[in-house]
Amino acid sequence: MMDAAAHFFLQTLEDEAEEDANEELRKTQLATAILVVGAEAGRLLRIERRHENRNYLCRSQLPPNPRHGTAWQALYGSRDDRAFITTMGFDVSTFELIITSGFGLLWLSEPIPRNDTSTAGNTRPGARSLDTWGALGLVLHYLNSTMREISLQQIFGLIPTTTSRYITFGLEILLKTLRKMPDASIHWPGSLEEFSRNSELICYRHPRLSGAFASIDGLNLPTQTSNDPDIENATYNGWLSEHYISSVIVFSPEGIILDANFNAPGSWHDSRVAQPIYEKLHSKTPDGFYLVADTAFPRGTQDIEGRIIAPIKTGQRFRGTLKEIEERFEFDRELLSYRQTAEWGMRSIQGSFGRLRLPLPIEDSNLRANLLEVCFRLHNLRTRKVGRNQIQKVYMPEWRKTKEDKEIWSNFENMVFGEQRNNDRVSRFHVHAEYQEE
Repeated sequence: MMDAAAHFFLQTLEDEAEEDANEELRKTQLATAILVVGAEAGRLLRIERRHENRNYLCRSQLPPNPRHGTAWQALYGSRDDRAFITTMGFDVSTFELIITSGFGLLWLSEPIPRNDTSTAGNTRPGARSLDTWGALGLVLHYLNSTMREISLQQIFGLIPTTTSRYITFGLEILLKTLRKMPDASIHWPGSLEEFSRNSELICYRHPRLSGAFASIDGLNLPTQTSNDPDIENATYNGWLSEHYISSVIVFSPEGIILDANFNAPGSWHDSRVAQPIYEKLHSKTPDGFYLVADTAFPRGTQDIEGRIIAPIKTGQRFRGTLKEIEERFEFDRELLSYRQTAEWGMRSIQGSFGRLRLPLPIEDSNLRANLLEVCFRLHNLRTRKVGRNQIQKVYMPEWRKTKEDKEIWSNFENMVFGEQRNNDRVSRFHVHAEYQEE
């Protein structure tokens, strides 16, 4: 009897322990289920909140096929020069020239880098959302505007990740293409004939500037603020009280960029940024030729003395006879007038490429350098092929062909404004002239 009772008692304890274990398991499972459901509910709530402020579009809100029925397809199908220039900066023929000069081949033959796929395999251009023309159109729309990517998504019918990936890859292959195009080249004059031709173009309008072959100035472009203290300090320009990337650019009288040193920290002085240009003035420029700058631009060291000429600084003294001083005033007026071409060139770059008016990326120096080089080369291509350039418009007018035309052009300013200039006394207070007997 005792054995049966003990067995029953032990069995009861085991049953109770098993029941307690099952109950504990049920509680654990219930708690887990609550956590899972709660996590899912939280995820859905976060998604819903994100959707309220979402600044991108999904495929369901875009045209079903980016190659058909998009705003870009309507623009491209028009083949209208005015529309192409307005949105992309180039006419139809120049747009096609970029395609046939290598961009089209690179788009079809090179794989687009992705983190989730291998780049060693063959490309699948037919599976891409955009064809060659659409890819170039996307990059040029991006460069020529300040629009957000959401606007590009609407124009080209692309989802956000595809838009960003295509822009980055498109910039890379566009730069490779431009580096091989003669019309997009950036090069210093290589012969005495080139220097002389540029000087002659300037002297048509400013006869006293014999030997001037181009203008030079610095360009500061806004950039993002870096979290790295060293980079943050390097890009901060104390004079302008903001963060910038500095460049120094040389413009010919045709509006062509002859040389540019760019992507330097905004804290650097122009004299430091311009060192490669100083070297070309020293070793690759014939005697008697010089650049025109403003009074604030550094003229370099003694070894290039006379290779950069600027108007007289405020407060500067010089001596001479009445004739010498009057001649110097006239020379200064022509320097001031021609120096304006550098301002036109800078305005042309920033006006044509709206992307440069937005803060440049700070963390990726190579990406920033490539973006700037692409814009500078596109500026030269546009100037040579499309001709929309203020410097070229002023210094290379079509109607200036005969000797009589040249005389009218040279004397027009004096004929119209001569009397007013004779009465102008303000400019004389910019310098202190000391007259001496002849």
